[in-house]
Amino acid sequence: MNWKFWEKKKDTEDKKPKSKLREWVDAIVFAVVAATLIRWLIMEAFMIPTPSMEKSLLVGDFLFVSKFHYGTRTPKTPLQLPLTHQKIWLTEIPSYLDWIELPQYRLPGFTSVKRNDVVVFNVPGIAENNFEQYDKNKWIDYPVDLKTNYIKRCVGAPGDVLKIEDRQVMINGQPSENPDGMQFSYTIRSKTALSERVVENLGIDQPIVMKVEENSALQLSYLTENEKQKLEELPFVQEVSLFKSYDKGKWESNIFPNDEELFPWNADWYGPVTIPAEGMKIPINRENLLTYGKVITLYDHNKNAEIRDDKLYIDKKEVTEYTFNQNYYFMMGDNRHNSLDSRYWGFVPEDHVVGKGFFIWLSLDSNKSFLSKVRWSRFFNLIE
Repeated sequence: MNWKFWEKKKDTEDKKPKSKLREWVDAIVFAVVAATLIRWLIMEAFMIPTPSMEKSLLVGDFLFVSKFHYGTRTPKTPLQLPLTHQKIWLTEIPSYLDWIELPQYRLPGFTSVKRNDVVVFNVPGIAENNFEQYDKNKWIDYPVDLKTNYIKRCVGAPGDVLKIEDRQVMINGQPSENPDGMQFSYTIRSKTALSERVVENLGIDQPIVMKVEENSALQLSYLTENEKQKLEELPFVQEVSLFKSYDKGKWESNIFPNDEELFPWNADWYGPVTIPAEGMKIPINRENLLTYGKVITLYDHNKNAEIRDDKLYIDKKEVTEYTFNQNYYFMMGDNRHNSLDSRYWGFVPEDHVVGKGFFIWLSLDSNKSFLSKVRWSRFFNLIE
């Protein structure tokens, strides 16, 4: 009988060393698990695909987005290939299964979304999530954590009254701070089309030539105020004027909340509108249902909310006053005349916020070649 059963049995044979294949598999599995945890808990890499944030962020900027600033979200869709988003790389095959959807929570962060923060979020609307799919029958209603990522600047916080007066954002009756890189669209009339050398010296994108006449060229460009002033100082530039600028009271048909009678607004003259805050109460009427109806029925965690005949029903009971269940934000691009943002599709729910833009780690100019593609001066710039 073995009276020392508690002692570990000695190996009689030497352990076989791992094969090279096994070592590679172990290393890859470890790397994927570590990268997935870092991506979920701490930081995630993003690339800027559109010019809606220029000149603050450029197309081709690669940046890290902090999850720990606002607190990372727990996964809603756990059955997903690691390190993917909506689809498997380079295919149209979904990267997830929606067989299981978990309640979503946010871990503690050390700050909340503030005005002027550059924020990555899941864009709420189904139309925005299927922007390039023209056949509505093929639209996909993605789970919250797999909706398309947008990056914009928060210009309005919960409870703020936001208004835009002649392109200037007003918050609670006061002019809001404008970002240094804020741009608008301008037409440039010059004796000849701007050369590549002039464009490069000014640091602007090559303008689009709209019309060429004898001794005159009309071009379109997105400019900051400083760039506009520099252009006006050039001897061969005849005029620089706003291109896309709306008059007060002129309705832009695709502007939110999409009602010409009650909201004759446009991108340059907008509001006033109150941004929903958790615990804020509103009376139910036609104007408020047009403004907040999608929020109440789609994003505010009401399972059985519907609007019929300008009335709100929750669990089949008519509601005459409503209290919001979470905070919302108003997001806009710094390239104000070239940005699809809250002016067009409405408020961003707090549970759609992904993280805070942190710093740029790489920047590539697709219009250049070889080493000249690299924008060295943008490396490790903090995002402000």
